[in-house]
Amino acid sequence: MASNPGLVTVFGASGFLGRYVVRALTARGWRVRAAVRNPHTAHELKVIGDVGQVQLMQANLRFPNSVARAVEGADAVINLVGVLFEAGRQTFESLHVNGSDVIGDACAAAGIRNVVGVSAIGANAESESDYARTKGEGENVLREHVPTADILRPSILFGPEDDFFNRFAGLTSFAPALPLIGGGKTKFQPAYVEDVANAVAISVTRGTTGETFELGGPNVYTFKALLQFVLDTIDKKRFLAPVPWFAANMMGFGGELSGALPFVKPFLTRDQVENLKVDNVVSETAKGFEAFDIRPETIEAIVPSYLSKYRKYGQFHEKREIVDDAL
Repeated sequence: MASNPGLVTVFGASGFLGRYVVRALTARGWRVRAAVRNPHTAHELKVIGDVGQVQLMQANLRFPNSVARAVEGADAVINLVGVLFEAGRQTFESLHVNGSDVIGDACAAAGIRNVVGVSAIGANAESESDYARTKGEGENVLREHVPTADILRPSILFGPEDDFFNRFAGLTSFAPALPLIGGGKTKFQPAYVEDVANAVAISVTRGTTGETFELGGPNVYTFKALLQFVLDTIDKKRFLAPVPWFAANMMGFGGELSGALPFVKPFLTRDQVENLKVDNVVSETAKGFEAFDIRPETIEAIVPSYLSKYRKYGQFHEKREIVDDAL
């Protein structure tokens, strides 16, 4: 293991990306203070790294005193907190903007300059999408407090627990068609969660300098191409149904109504529809994975390994063309 570079506080450590970030940090020798709302639900983090290398601590971004305690004595801070849809008090404004403000203020008060904020490609304080707008505003308020903070903007993340490929593969279990929102022309550049986690860990290990990075995988796909990739991977045939924007907005409204129910995650919201109108790809002039000497993985190399459970016979399933050739 690498020598101990110090103590890093990670907000949002129990999330999808957070668990990979904690692993990447411990591999580089960091002691990790995992600041989470509900420590009793994040015990799996404590078995990462050496005994005692990861410490759980309760912190809620709505309570500045808890955030100040979480950063006390830390050498670096990472903010991974974010939501894709709003639920109750977990709003875009409260987490992306106010949360970044509270964390930035606490870091400034503690004299911490080594800070990473994970945002998203498309973050823009002028965006029509509330998600993208608040992500952009969150970047701005963090930099107002800590000008040396690095901002990392990944495209959609893929990995065994992702909410994109798993969601659409799961949808094939009961749906005869998959929706092509806006005709399926929106472009994406999916990034492997482990690659993004390593970029975060590298950023704090070498010390942040106030730069912005956009992290996308090696290939660009349309939404339609990604859904077709899912179908090909799990060897299922489903109709790809074009859904015009106005109809997608109606679907989004229905998703919001269902999401108002306890423990129900909306399939789609109107704000997500708005976000889908803009390509989610790395801009030509942006610094990306190459700045961290990371060669990003492709979806073709990673995704099939965890979508096997959606095939008819799981890992023992043989694709139709292979069976047909044998007959």
